[in-house]
Amino acid sequence: MEVSSIASPLCPWLVAARISPACEKDHPLNSSMSQSPKKLSKWSRRKKLIPKCSNGNGGFSASSLLSSFCTFEPCVKEYYNSKGLYASLAVFGENAFLPSGSKIASITTRRNNRLKACDAHSGKTAAVESSEEEAKKALTRQRKVVVTGLGVVSSIGHDPDVFYTNLLEGVSGISEIEAFDCSTFPSRIAGEIKSFSTEELVSPKVSKRADKFMLYLLTAGKKALTDGGITEEVMRELDKNRCGVLIGSALGGMSVSTEAIEALRISYKKINPFTVPFATANMGSAILAIDLGWMGPNYSISTACATSNICILNAAYHIVRGDANMMLCGGSDAGIIPIAFGGFLACKVLSKRNDEPTKASRPWDINRDGFVLGEGAGVLLLEELEHAKRRCATIYAEFLGGSFTCDASHCNDQPQPDESGRGIALCMERALAQCGVARENVNYINAHAVSSPAGDLNEYRAITRCFGKNPELRVNSTKSMIGHLLGASGAVEAVATVKAIQTGLVHPNINLENPDKGVDMNILTGTKKERLDIKIALSNSFGFSGQNSSIVFAPYQ
Repeated sequence: MEVSSIASPLCPWLVAARISPACEKDHPLNSSMSQSPKKLSKWSRRKKLIPKCSNGNGGFSASSLLSSFCTFEPCVKEYYNSKGLYASLAVFGENAFLPSGSKIASITTRRNNRLKACDAHSGKTAAVESSEEEAKKALTRQRKVVVTGLGVVSSIGHDPDVFYTNLLEGVSGISEIEAFDCSTFPSRIAGEIKSFSTEELVSPKVSKRADKFMLYLLTAGKKALTDGGITEEVMRELDKNRCGVLIGSALGGMSVSTEAIEALRISYKKINPFTVPFATANMGSAILAIDLGWMGPNYSISTACATSNICILNAAYHIVRGDANMMLCGGSDAGIIPIAFGGFLACKVLSKRNDEPTKASRPWDINRDGFVLGEGAGVLLLEELEHAKRRCATIYAEFLGGSFTCDASHCNDQPQPDESGRGIALCMERALAQCGVARENVNYINAHAVSSPAGDLNEYRAITRCFGKNPELRVNSTKSMIGHLLGASGAVEAVATVKAIQTGLVHPNINLENPDKGVDMNILTGTKKERLDIKIALSNSFGFSGQNSSIVFAPYQ
């Protein structure tokens, strides 16, 4: 997004007024003010401005103001055409008032009037802009995005190959919680990471101060670089101004915040000075960029369980539009702590199958009783195709695109998705349309399916609504083995999807012993791995309050 699309509408005009040759010609005052060493008084400036903009009666005429706006026309058009105004006003709603008291509708009218007037005086400028815009569109159409590196931290492995081998073998990472005493909790199981080391990939100072979500993020991110063949020598050759990081988190540094609250009970002086920065979700991306010296796009997105997919989509967008050649993207979460675990228990969404931890997560099975919380991180190294070719990178898959929608139904203490599955189906349909992919060509979906009584069926209905009874389609859920990783789930499952494309094998749905009513096992994978020549793959991830996201991968041809 251009600066002009973020700033106030006045900013482009003021900037243009200082740099526009036309402005200096039409308003000599501006030029003299910038060159004269003497500072004019407020009244003197006003008197000198009045003859230029006055209608002769001390007021301002529309025509004189209009000519001024036309002088600044390139900046004005760039601002409004960027839709930055509407993006900045979207949160107020259609009938809301701005701080000045003017309605959005009146702004729209003024905007249209200005553009029409400016267009009448600037046909040549518009033609030039149109030509430049077409050239930019042609450039972005040529920029393809590929996956060249994978990094993962999970309860069944911290290496993409080990992780996927365990998935193929049906190894469950669900076990009794050891991180804290949960003996009084009705649920005492999780996809907890029992053994983890940053392997000297994170500095001792950061390791000591940071929340686990950040340590997982930094480790997975640097492993994705290693997996992508980014050696020290390659790193020195990269244009770091065009390398970015976009890794999100649903919970952020919740344990750091909890520790600060406990310290505050004694005194504010006991609060760690790193509490605020290390509790924020964006700090992981920031520290990773600092470590790497990457100066391209850097931020994080938090949209509950859809976090990772939306981060991946936005990262790819930065590559397509030319902001970056390489992006580390994904998600990380570490929610197996008392406050987060207790919060999910209060929502009554967790499985209580404490006597059989490995059988607790069972998507689409009629005996499922809730999801199992997990933790970890997944990071993809996305790269512009020609950039990857120039450095002879191994290309795992091509990223085709994706989409995101909202159910816009409701959010309460027991979140339930729209039973019709319309929002989910719309998301998948838009993803395919955006990629130009026919639905019959999709033969693998890594589903969001968390093992919740309502959510699994709603997604299943959406899939059958969108794809019909495609006999070639295979659907599975990685969560049956690692649990629900919240903001990290989409990225970890994207790693699994890319590995499925790479290996030609899809992992089983463990614990799917008795399919729920209406669930057709002909499209779901069974309890054993299957060989599949993947044509087009979807990876779904849906948020706690109705955010839906689908991303599309294909084998690189």
